[in-house]
Amino acid sequence: MFKILKYMQKKEWTLFLASLVFIVFQVWLDLKLPDYMSKITTLVETEGSSMSEVFAAGGWMLLCSLGSMGASIAVMFFASRMAANFGKQLRARQYDQVESFSMGEINRFSTASLITRSTNDITQIQMFVAMGLEVMVKAPVTGIWAVTKIAGKGVEWSLATAAAVAVLLVIIGIVIVFAVPKFRKIQGLTDNINRITREHLTGLKVVRAYNAENYQEKKFGKANDELTGNNLSAFRIMAIMMPGMQAIMNGLTLAIYWIGAYLINQSVGADKIAVFSNMVVFINYAMQVVMAFISLSMILMMLPRVTVSANRVLEVIETESSVKDGPRTVSPEGMEGTVEFKNVSFRYPDASESVLEHISFTAEKGETVAFIGSTGSGKSTLMNLVPRFYDATEGEVLVDGVNVKEYTLEALHDKFGYVPQTAVMFAGTVESNVAYGDNGRNVYSEQDVEKAVEIAQAKEFVEKLPGTYEGRIAQGGSNLSGGQKQRLSIARAVCRKPEIYLFDDSFSALDYKTDRTLRSVLRKETGDTTTLIVAQRIGTIMDADKIIVLHEGKMVGMGTHRELLKNCKEYQEIALSQLSKEELA
Repeated sequence: MFKILKYMQKKEWTLFLASLVFIVFQVWLDLKLPDYMSKITTLVETEGSSMSEVFAAGGWMLLCSLGSMGASIAVMFFASRMAANFGKQLRARQYDQVESFSMGEINRFSTASLITRSTNDITQIQMFVAMGLEVMVKAPVTGIWAVTKIAGKGVEWSLATAAAVAVLLVIIGIVIVFAVPKFRKIQGLTDNINRITREHLTGLKVVRAYNAENYQEKKFGKANDELTGNNLSAFRIMAIMMPGMQAIMNGLTLAIYWIGAYLINQSVGADKIAVFSNMVVFINYAMQVVMAFISLSMILMMLPRVTVSANRVLEVIETESSVKDGPRTVSPEGMEGTVEFKNVSFRYPDASESVLEHISFTAEKGETVAFIGSTGSGKSTLMNLVPRFYDATEGEVLVDGVNVKEYTLEALHDKFGYVPQTAVMFAGTVESNVAYGDNGRNVYSEQDVEKAVEIAQAKEFVEKLPGTYEGRIAQGGSNLSGGQKQRLSIARAVCRKPEIYLFDDSFSALDYKTDRTLRSVLRKETGDTTTLIVAQRIGTIMDADKIIVLHEGKMVGMGTHRELLKNCKEYQEIALSQLSKEELA
């Protein structure tokens, strides 16, 4: 847990030091109270004492109590500010780190787990910092200071207090040893609950269409029962703490009174008053020591879970992305728009076999290069290597004649207009979705957005939306059809005016007429732009300058549509499965 505190910044440490000053002041005031109580006890027992002296001592006790309350409020104020600031910057740091991850790291952690780590886990840490640091400083200071105050006031009482503290430490140790593994498992099970819930909500249409509500309920119920069982198991262990603490505190009080009664009985004359006064002081100081440890134990009840949360957050923050920035921000002159693969092979992390093997081709500026093949042949994987969503395992991927690893990621991504296989829409408006990102510019004009929407064949439905270009887009584009989302996704790429278009099976949701019209207009409007297309339909790629056929991760053909019909068996099979011989002719 304490390893994560190294990420606290100067502002948080300043607030912590301010808290520390008020904690020490509060402890000093709290430990002054027994002194005045002892004085009042002595005055009451001593003949000739005046009430004014008793009231004076009582007045000082009241002032100490009020001062302690004020100091406590100040401590909580500074601690809360410190915790809120620390939580804020931890969330920002984790978010920035996740932004830098390649798809390999994203897949390693899983989306559900990353969400839990940035919400539930950081909240646990924030609560601990707000309450825990104060107690973990206050308890030792109070304990040590109180022990120095009571030293020499009775060996028997000191031994009884030491025994009570020893039993307290044993109980705390047992709880920590047995509870930490449980809380570690609980955080993993919380990830699982989030994953199942997210999966269910995302696939709600399919769940309902297949009447799978009962199946999903059982699946969720099993995960929920497992989480509940582990929570109950962990908190049963924790449940022994409070009764144990209460029993120790009551036992210590009884022991002090019993020892005190024995010592008073053995004393004579004025010594009885001194022993009684010492007993009153000692029991107050002893309670301060025990209460300090009880407060500490309350925080230690949080510590196992917080430790797990802190380790999970640290795991994300300290994970280095496998895809790192290079030094280059600009391309060599005269090479803009070229993409080249040199003997490229790729294997996913921890996979035993390569997904792509020995891929080599060149896309010149203004060319359209298409990739086709059976499902699982590696088409989308190949496309993901160009913008460095993954790095090639072997060989080189060159953009504008430079290895993609030499570019900064920002400079590299500025070159592309990327349209993924599944259209991604963000909550906002048509304009905010089309004018997304900057591509080296800060602002897109309305004309840029309208032109891009027109090229993407989306103008007709956009202008029918309430608010047209300011029309609302729901999260994930849930208020649009699949074809509408795909056209807006294409408009987003067009609006960037990139050097290179990357279409990853981006025309599959369009009808043949819209598909053909869109590609015709796109070629006319962006004729000098390089285009890489992954497609399943022969009709989408027939006019490409170069078609590359993939089969089980290998290139089995490269050429034009007509060339491949003559000399590539795999391409012939795909073509004949979609079109008749007359249509192909």
